[in-house]
Amino acid sequence: MHTPATDAFDTDVLVVGAGPVGLTLAMDLAGRGLRVTVAELRAYMEPPSVKCNHVAARTMERFRQLGVADKLRRAGLPDEHPNDVVFRTTMTGLELTRIPIPNRLERFTDNGGPDTWWPTPEPPHRINQIYLEPILLEHAAALPGVTLLNRTRMDGFEQDAQGVNATLQALDGGAPRRVRARYLVGCDGGSSGVRKAIGAQFEGTAVIQRVQSTHIRAPGLLERLPGERAWCYYAVNPRRCGTVFAIDGRETWLVHNHLHPHETEFDAVDRDQSIRHILGVGADFEYEVISREDWVGRRLVANRFRDRRVFIAGDAAHLWVPYAGYGMNAGIADALNLSWLLAAQVQGWADPAMLDAYEAERQPITEQVSRFAMDHAQKMIKARSAVPPNIEADDAAGAAERARIGDEAYRLNVQQFCCAGLNFGYYYSGSPIIAGDGEAPPPYSMGDFTPSTVPGCRAPHFWLADGRSLYDAFGPGYTLLVTRPGADAAALTEAAAAAGVPLRVLDVSAEAARPAEYRHALLLCRPDQHVVWRGQAVPADAAALVQRLRGAAPGSAFTPGNVAEAERSVS
Repeated sequence: MHTPATDAFDTDVLVVGAGPVGLTLAMDLAGRGLRVTVAELRAYMEPPSVKCNHVAARTMERFRQLGVADKLRRAGLPDEHPNDVVFRTTMTGLELTRIPIPNRLERFTDNGGPDTWWPTPEPPHRINQIYLEPILLEHAAALPGVTLLNRTRMDGFEQDAQGVNATLQALDGGAPRRVRARYLVGCDGGSSGVRKAIGAQFEGTAVIQRVQSTHIRAPGLLERLPGERAWCYYAVNPRRCGTVFAIDGRETWLVHNHLHPHETEFDAVDRDQSIRHILGVGADFEYEVISREDWVGRRLVANRFRDRRVFIAGDAAHLWVPYAGYGMNAGIADALNLSWLLAAQVQGWADPAMLDAYEAERQPITEQVSRFAMDHAQKMIKARSAVPPNIEADDAAGAAERARIGDEAYRLNVQQFCCAGLNFGYYYSGSPIIAGDGEAPPPYSMGDFTPSTVPGCRAPHFWLADGRSLYDAFGPGYTLLVTRPGADAAALTEAAAAAGVPLRVLDVSAEAARPAEYRHALLLCRPDQHVVWRGQAVPADAAALVQRLRGAAPGSAFTPGNVAEAERSVS
């Protein structure tokens, strides 16, 4: 395999932004042997804001491969703290319904709820970003090949046919620093300077809802809670609707006050009174504001994710209302889609056109997910505007209304908190590096999906006889699964070796746990678990298939923003 000279470059990839997306990208690139420099405005271990509260199963699967999943599972809420989602008239009021979710102790043994059946080695984990991000940061900082530049701003960049020249400025003083990288990736958030510099523009819906978020310390709140505790509390009453997340499981909470559609000015809404209406406490209840943030829920997707050697990922590429927890998680999926493509370039075995797959695959998916989230947000807004005035009444009519609202809330929200479809159902359609066979991938919704080996889909999970997850046995490049005894894969392995394409052969023909969906003798998967080809025998022109895998064969046309084909396949 030819590896390009490194003398002219200070780093292989310059990542702008050390949030969860940028750190995950750096971790995966470093694990593939690349040199990565990460520029971050904040100081080392400076706490992030309390934003994301959920790490999705697909993200945990990849954190498992990166060697950090176990450490993350030990962080966040206490082991025995319930992870349920509960709907009440106020946080301390009458319960309407409850969505059961296993706590950390029961996460791998509970099989009785809507969040327990998922076919994965790593189910979801409820943890706030203030605990998640420091673990990722510490892990990334310890990896060979990763250079963290904290309190550093990128002031601009220029690119040529071979690389990118970026200007970095230390915020604590000193002369500007020039860094030459092969590639640059902007993971620098919703106001991304990298996105603006490449001329990409957000398109979509600018305002869906407005939210006042307040991180509070309230030591006396836990003792006021009736019944079983929860991870997430929805308050539903005529005065104010909101959401409260348990942060440390003891005294810190994140309160989201969902403003009414007519409330367009944040400062015009009494934050303290709204918090008390959501919590269900009077003026005598004491709490401390740790931090506060006002934000607008949007549905925005960039019209391009790339300009030659410069890419964007995460909030820099897409923003939406964070229902189903898929803001940060979609960004991490971006990073892990892009990382192996960049590594293939630096390692010298991929055609430059292979990088076209990033935008071709991720832009349609983020467009889809953003519409799922927007649709759910609009349904929630409608539900908040229709709260009956007697929902708290201590009579038969009030009880009937609570039962009705509870039933509606469960049916609407179980799909976002138990969102198997968004985790395992999405697929890549029209990718230049996936060889389709004419069979359409099955449709999926936010909550449901059908396992499939159609090229573009996630390879269905199963446990190997030796106790490993199927994904534990995947190689760093492509993995060829042999499901039929004696299936001859020699022509494909020889063609891959001749082209320098990394290919691991994994014989699973004797695995009793292999799902019925594996009905082809040979199945080729990527490191991000997506199927790229399947067949009963190696194609006659194995070399042509390998050329497609390395991006050198003509593929499906892709125009940024054209997602009609993918949209038709989503239920």
